[in-house]
Amino acid sequence: MSLTGRAGAQAAVWRRAFAYGCVSAAALTLVACVETPKPPVGPTPVPPTGTQPQPVPAPLPTEPLPTRPSQSLSVLPGWDETDPFIALEAVRGACAYRQGRQYAKVCGELKAKAFEQPDEIKGWLETRFRVQRIEGEGLLTAYFVPEYAATTTPSAEFSQPVRTKPADLVLVDGALLTPPQPAGKRFAARRVGELYVPYYTRAEIEAQPVTGPAYYMRPEDYFFMQIQGSGYLTLDDGTRFMAAYAADNGLPFVGIAKTLTERGLLKKEQTSGENIRRWLADNRGPVAQEVMNQNPRYAFFSIDMTKMEPLGAAAVPLPAGAAIAVDPSFHSYGDLYWVDADAGTLSGAFPTYHRMVAALDTGGAIRGQIRADLYMGHGDRAGREAGRVKHKLRLWRIVPAE
Repeated sequence: MSLTGRAGAQAAVWRRAFAYGCVSAAALTLVACVETPKPPVGPTPVPPTGTQPQPVPAPLPTEPLPTRPSQSLSVLPGWDETDPFIALEAVRGACAYRQGRQYAKVCGELKAKAFEQPDEIKGWLETRFRVQRIEGEGLLTAYFVPEYAATTTPSAEFSQPVRTKPADLVLVDGALLTPPQPAGKRFAARRVGELYVPYYTRAEIEAQPVTGPAYYMRPEDYFFMQIQGSGYLTLDDGTRFMAAYAADNGLPFVGIAKTLTERGLLKKEQTSGENIRRWLADNRGPVAQEVMNQNPRYAFFSIDMTKMEPLGAAAVPLPAGAAIAVDPSFHSYGDLYWVDADAGTLSGAFPTYHRMVAALDTGGAIRGQIRADLYMGHGDRAGREAGRVKHKLRLWRIVPAE
């Protein structure tokens, strides 16, 4: 969904449940992070990167990660050019999770510090931390908290209702489903007579009428909000509130970038988040809806008029540009990492990303040891950058110097 929260927006806001194919990170593969948006960890299904998180501890990694001996931060690629203020926000984000856990001593010192110069921050970080390279290469994508226009009355342009969690959607053990699924895992389902069957697909949900008062969005905006996990909605009268991830139908996320390229509707290098959204807007109606239906996964939302700061799955605010969503099977929430990413494949992408980040979120499409989704913040600018991130990734674990 979770989605970032960074730096100030409500994390549930995004992602995180879906991700772009790898707009997750961005670009709908929707490019891979807007590889689905970001959920609670444990027996419940993982929502997209940017969901309304629950304050539950992340599971410890299931297997040890191969690392090299610890070294000084000065060996990190891009360390000399990095923005130390972003690094400081990452440390503060880590400290906000369970009192800093392994960084508790450093977090205690940070409370009393008041930095004035970038070099002062760097010097302090270099004496408090060491780094360990995690072997291998993977993928960096990005996500953000979107902001969209909405209305209380449907129209040709604002035709998509914001759907809240249905009363008939329940989570059941896989052994109770028809057909059966792995026991011990919970799946989204609905009851038909005495049986539990998988919940409706996107196409089936959209065919159902909306009952009661509702808010309406542009269909392409709603589709992207589902990928990110949540978003800010603004009405004609200026009222602004959050639509936060509430649940999903449990079906697999399928990026539509592949559909668009296979049908010759977009070239492969054109599948950034903004290009996909433009195509959907230009073809709004049955044509665009049929393409969106190729992704059966569907997120539902809750309307919150009070919560305006995005939280990640770790249930702490997400600092913009300094937080990542990770696979909790390999990484623990609250840990610090160094992102070393280059070789972006999407048009208009920044050439490299070098920065310290805190692992504070997760997402349905964020899977694997060397896999991260960078939270960019909220609004159009953050969205444009997030939609262009699909870079080769190397990760360094940051540990206390002692």
